[in-house]
Amino acid sequence: MTHSTKYRGFLGLIAATLVTPAVAQQEEPTFLEEIVVTSTKRQSTLQEIPVAVSVVQGADIRESQVLDVKDLQFLVPSLRVTQLQSSGNTNFVIRGFGNGANNAGIEPSVGVFIDGVYRSRSAAALNDLPNLERIEVLRGPQSTLFGKNASAGVISVVTAKPSLDDVNGSASLTVGEYSQVIVKGDVNGPLSDTVGFSLSGSYNQRDGYYDNLAGGDALGELDRFGVRGQLYFLPSDSLEVRVIADYSELDEACCGVANLVDGPTGGAVRALGGNLVSNAPFAYQGYYDFTPTNQFESSGISAQFDWDINDMVTLTSITSLRNLARLENGDVDFTSAPLLDPDVGNRTDVDIDTLTQEFRLAGATDTTSWMVGAYLFDEDVTQETGLIYGPAFRAYADLLTGGVPANPVTGDPGMGPLWDIENGLTGLFLAMLPSLGEPVPGGTFYGEGQGNIELTTMDNQAYSIFAQVDFDLGDRATLTLGANYTEDEKDVTLDQTATDVFSGLDLVEVGGLLIYGGAFQQALAGGADLATANAIATATSQALAPIPCSATNPPPACNPTLALQPLQFQRPNINFPNSVESGHTDDEDLTWTVRLAYDWTDEVNVYVSAGTGFKASSWNLSRDSRPFARDLPALGDAGLLVPNIIAGGRYATPEEATVYEIGLKGSWDTVALNLALFDQEIKGFQSNIFTGTGFSFANAGKQSTSGAEIDIRWMPTEVFEGTLAATILDPTYDSFTGAVGPSGPVDLSGQTPAGIHELSLTAAGRYSFTMGNAAGFARLEYIYEDEVQVVDNVLKEFASREVSTINASLGLAWENGFEAMLWGRNLNNDEYLLSAFPSVAQAGSLSGYPNPPRTYGLTIRKYFD
Repeated sequence: MTHSTKYRGFLGLIAATLVTPAVAQQEEPTFLEEIVVTSTKRQSTLQEIPVAVSVVQGADIRESQVLDVKDLQFLVPSLRVTQLQSSGNTNFVIRGFGNGANNAGIEPSVGVFIDGVYRSRSAAALNDLPNLERIEVLRGPQSTLFGKNASAGVISVVTAKPSLDDVNGSASLTVGEYSQVIVKGDVNGPLSDTVGFSLSGSYNQRDGYYDNLAGGDALGELDRFGVRGQLYFLPSDSLEVRVIADYSELDEACCGVANLVDGPTGGAVRALGGNLVSNAPFAYQGYYDFTPTNQFESSGISAQFDWDINDMVTLTSITSLRNLARLENGDVDFTSAPLLDPDVGNRTDVDIDTLTQEFRLAGATDTTSWMVGAYLFDEDVTQETGLIYGPAFRAYADLLTGGVPANPVTGDPGMGPLWDIENGLTGLFLAMLPSLGEPVPGGTFYGEGQGNIELTTMDNQAYSIFAQVDFDLGDRATLTLGANYTEDEKDVTLDQTATDVFSGLDLVEVGGLLIYGGAFQQALAGGADLATANAIATATSQALAPIPCSATNPPPACNPTLALQPLQFQRPNINFPNSVESGHTDDEDLTWTVRLAYDWTDEVNVYVSAGTGFKASSWNLSRDSRPFARDLPALGDAGLLVPNIIAGGRYATPEEATVYEIGLKGSWDTVALNLALFDQEIKGFQSNIFTGTGFSFANAGKQSTSGAEIDIRWMPTEVFEGTLAATILDPTYDSFTGAVGPSGPVDLSGQTPAGIHELSLTAAGRYSFTMGNAAGFARLEYIYEDEVQVVDNVLKEFASREVSTINASLGLAWENGFEAMLWGRNLNNDEYLLSAFPSVAQAGSLSGYPNPPRTYGLTIRKYFD
């Protein structure tokens, strides 16, 4: 289907909905309730606020079995949330823009706020939150009010305040498939006439759905616990204080990875006694020689003060202290061959301490309403990562270099050698002539326990000042002007300990030595004198050593050792700061918003807006952090180069977003309609793509998206409510040279970015009924996303995604406070890939993350007061 066809169908749908209100106006009853919005730091209603925002109410959250923020994507089509190789590795995307996963140095482009407090990493937002009032999703750049790291949008989670009237609470028990048990409870009420409290807790346990055929724990399990307490003070009519403390933890085996293409290296894995489930993305089975570790603890405390200084001015202060500790270790080859050390195999240990402070002054006159504020951010990140070889890695490398024969029993075709010698790596380096120095002892390369350990730190301070003013232009028009100045400084250190001997070899030099030795011997054998032999050998070495091997230039016509470079998985790094690399970035930006809103009628308002967004430089806190090519000459002059160093990037420069938008909002007795048409771009989009041996982190020159969003609520009777939300996107890489492609660097300029669906929609219907003295409901949801290539560096024929999922729930509520609900998610067992990547250290193989299978369960809840 072409873009134009999709847009015509979409606009036809809009036209049809605009006819419906005319009929609705003939009906007297009013069934739709107002939806409150506070994410713009002022209280308004969804239909009044001239901003593209989606709101999911608390009742919808409970009935849809939304357990944390990542489940929200099934109700908001512009939002995409993916959880990949660990429980805390979650990426938020709005309108096709977003990043922040896989690297502690990359802050999200989508800001997540819980009760006004910024969560700087996605793992800190994955709570089973109690007493949710609503979740608001602001679409498009929001930097004017939220400062840095809101260049793609904002997710604002709002929980209920404690009651000052009477004691009440609830308790619930959920049982579901895969032995799932969820227990939740909360209580809140007054401690006095002016002080209220609330206390809540949750426990969520579920067995894994992804079987480990090697005998370990199943993956995809849940094991989470959280507790949250609030104190609410109302000492006077002009002062309100809210203090919140929370703690949550998880300890899970996550996440299942499927083999999409079993390449030639599969033979080497099996030759070592390992195994993998071949070419079966939705078998939900795999082989792992150890169970992945996913542990994190998140805790924090915040205090919000709202003081009405007088009838016209209010002062708000929000202070927070948070800590996030995360420990992960995974079997990243995703086979049962013991290629990695099970204790430190691919370990990441992160500790993040965050302090935030926001001050706001807000007021109003007869013709204006205004807000000014300041925001402070101070964060310290400490991270230790390691990749350590296990007992079978050397044998695996020998098999790859020596070749794997075909297996007539299994039908495995085997693989040819990367280096045409009999004994793999051992034979290669024992072939070095004694005249060139001592041979490399057997067992030197890829020994058990070899690898790299990196210790990185990042100290981040940022501040912003902002202001926004709404001017009333008569009775129906409002002009909004806003601006934000942000400054962000980061200081980063890297200290690497490298023990991977083979990755430290300069194969250009090594190959030259081998060629030199061969030419030297041949010259002497031919009767040349020593000076002539040296000249021939030197010329041969210089001519052949730098030439890369290829299909048209195979060994020995080139330096044959260069064919082994793909096996240099962990090249040494240069520690910094040093005399050339300061490890410091200092970014500043002025973002702005201009918006004109007009109340067309009492039921319809329209708006047009333009704005910008900003995200500061992000640092690559991983083993893939490399010096910029521009710094290599100076590093060489300073004597800081290490053997076999390669260029890369230490950080990505800032993202700068711009959006132009027009919108319409209408509200009638039984119909509410929200429509937005937009054109949005991000210059310097921070792209982070896995290549099979590491992550490529760089700026895309420019990525743009134009699109349309529609959200309809229809309640023709008191017993039925229908909703439809749809998003159409037309994304493009306007410029992106040097991007990671399936076979190396490519120019993606003018191409469609992978992973962004052109059409996404969510439709839901809810029917209310009575059964005896119980009030009941039946809810049905349908989620659709058209087919898309999952990632840029894996071809669509191997990894595409199309979503067509059905969720449902059926509930009863009795007058005595008891409720029971049957629920099911992915009832039609829809199968699609969340992501895909070149398999780790397995050239020619591809892997991917399958979506969770069908789940269902029963929830029983008791309310008391």
